[in-house]
Amino acid sequence: QLQASGGGLVQPGGSLTLSCRTSGLVGNYYAIAWFRQAPGKEREGVSCFSVDDGKTKYEDSFKGRFTTSRDHAKNTVYLRMNSLKPEDTAVYYCAAETTIGACSFIKGTYDYWGQGTLVTVSS
Repeated sequence: QLQASGGGLVQPGGSLTLSCRTSGLVGNYYAIAWFRQAPGKEREGVSCFSVDDGKTKYEDSFKGRFTTSRDHAKNTVYLRMNSLKPEDTAVYYCAAETTIGACSFIKGTYDYWGQGTLVTVSS
C-alpha cells in the first residue's frame, strides 16, 4: 500500500531523494512519516508530513539537511537528503497514520509501512 523507492549508493556529501507512493492506501490518512533503521540500531523517526496543514516536522538531528515535500497529483511524498554522511546509511521507511490524526515519531502510531529502501553512504 505504500511504496518507498529511490535508495542507492551515494558518496559522502552527496544528495539523494526518496519517494513514497501513497496511491495504494485505502481511505484517509493524516500523516506520512519517514523513519530509518541503521544496522544494529532501533528504527528512528526522521520527518513527518501532516496532510491536514501541509507542514512537516523533523527530528532535531535532521533539520537543515533533510526536506520532506508532497506532490498531491502524484500521490507521492518525498524525502530529499543533502550533505549525506556515512552514518546516514540505513534502510529508510515511509509510514502512514490513519487513525490518530497527528504527526508523531512513535512507530506504534503508524498503521501502514512501506517495504523500505536502502541508502548507503560510502566512498
